[in-house]
Amino acid sequence: MSTLSGKVALVTGGAGGIGRACALALAEAGARVHVVDLDAAGASAVAGPIGGIAHGADLADAGAVAGLPAEVDVLVNNAGLQHVAPLHEFPPERFTLIQQVLVTAPFLLTRQCFPHMRERGWGRVVNISSVHGSRASAYKSAYVAAKHGLEGLSKVAALEGAPHGITSNCVSPGYVRTPLVEHQVAAQAEQHGIDASEVVDRVLLARTAVKRLIEPEQVADVVRWLCGDSAAHVTGTSVAIDGGWTAQ
Repeated sequence: MSTLSGKVALVTGGAGGIGRACALALAEAGARVHVVDLDAAGASAVAGPIGGIAHGADLADAGAVAGLPAEVDVLVNNAGLQHVAPLHEFPPERFTLIQQVLVTAPFLLTRQCFPHMRERGWGRVVNISSVHGSRASAYKSAYVAAKHGLEGLSKVAALEGAPHGITSNCVSPGYVRTPLVEHQVAAQAEQHGIDASEVVDRVLLARTAVKRLIEPEQVADVVRWLCGDSAAHVTGTSVAIDGGWTAQ
């Protein structure tokens, strides 16, 4: 059922993984989707078949963020990156970059889109957080810090947006079958001193009750639900899709 007909969506990190799945789900719901990614060709490959609009943009560059559309009804802050290293070896420039992409860019985009949403009296901000927005894992200082920050930003947006028909929520998955996760395997194996073939079971899924990686489409289904009328009173919260990780 088309629930977003006439609405405009913007999805960051939309060339693959969760972002791609969200772009497809929102387009299926009737939205016109702006697909934003550092990989401009990848963004075009996703946007083309759904009648969307592709944008190649480096979200660590505030000027590039300012050049993205502001007349957006549904904002999905999904873009992310990861680096795995002990605190005493973690490159400071990498820490800064991760904060820029995972926290500063969502702040700038929310700030940029809020006036349009307020004027329309309707808006949806969905931040793709992580179980690491409420839990920590060793060797991920930048990512854990950023996701905790994103959760706080989302709550502030929920409070300020509520009088204007705007909701703001986080979707917080555990490990999803995406390139971002797949690229972690070798680094996790090195840090934990185990074989790469053991990483999924012994590290990634060690704390989850459901011993399967989450599919991107399962995350996108929750994002789409949060944009619908039935979720109009869901705001300022974080929806966990973590296989029972945070139940422990």
